Amino acid sequence: MSAPTTTPAPGRPVPLQPEPRRRGRRRSFGGGGPLVYAVAALVVVVTVAPVAYAFLGGFRSNAQLAADPVGLPSPWVVDNYVAVLTSASFWRYTLNSTLVALITTVVVSVLGVMAAYPLARYRFKGREALALVFTLGLLFPLTVAIIPLFLLVRDLQLTNTVWGVALPQAAFALPLTVVILRPFLAALPKELEEAAAIDGASRIGFFWRVLLPLSGPGLVTVGVLAFVASWNAYLLPLLVLSDPASQTLPLGVASFSTQYAQDTAGVLAFTSLAMIPALVFFLAMQRRIVNGLQGAVKG
Repeated sequence: MSAPTTTPAPGRPVPLQPEPRRRGRRRSFGGGGPLVYAVAALVVVVTVAPVAYAFLGGFRSNAQLAADPVGLPSPWVVDNYVAVLTSASFWRYTLNSTLVALITTVVVSVLGVMAAYPLARYRFKGREALALVFTLGLLFPLTVAIIPLFLLVRDLQLTNTVWGVALPQAAFALPLTVVILRPFLAALPKELEEAAAIDGASRIGFFWRVLLPLSGPGLVTVGVLAFVASWNAYLLPLLVLSDPASQTLPLGVASFSTQYAQDTAGVLAFTSLAMIPALVFFLAMQRRIVNGLQGAVKG
């Protein structure tokens, strides 16, 4: 016989029945297992080891490097870094790299947000096809068009100028910029635009007064990515900047390494100082980059 069922009295709460246990084991990915930490540690070592070796090698003499290539400085030698910091060519290379990176960042940010704004907020025929053009631009690297690009820069008489490097870099950085900014701008509430229209603001006024201030995290993200990519660029400046007075820092590292090939410690010091600005800038903006990318993904 089956057990009798009891009906609860009126007004009394029905007792909650425990949920049946589900068969199978649940996998938790919250903390990660030993294999995850081992892979992460390996990636950190592979990434940090060359940077640490170059930085510490700059504090050693050539004799120390020859006797023990992977040892620690003993004693610490600061003459290599002092020689680089007191060199006029190093600061000339740094100034050229800064100008090129700043121009590239400004052009990419301004043109990128202006291109992403109509693709995100307007509805017109061919919008998705135009957005697809920018997406396909991610598959077209600068190295593929480097020779036609050099001929174009030469015909425009922009060789040995910061514009001859900054403008092509900005053009090839636009696809990624539009891809990041478009969902970010599309996620902004429509009510803001309607409220601005009620207050008498035009679409251009809404763009400058409301949209740009709210899109700060996205602009910071694309700006940092453009700045770091421009700072580390080598191939395009190598072809466009043949005059030593206009060369950027990566070209300066190559030139210094060739000129002082026997001074290994000096080369390591020069390379370390060339890496520091972009590395510090990227680490300082790392949280803003993550926030901007999260906003773009949520959009």
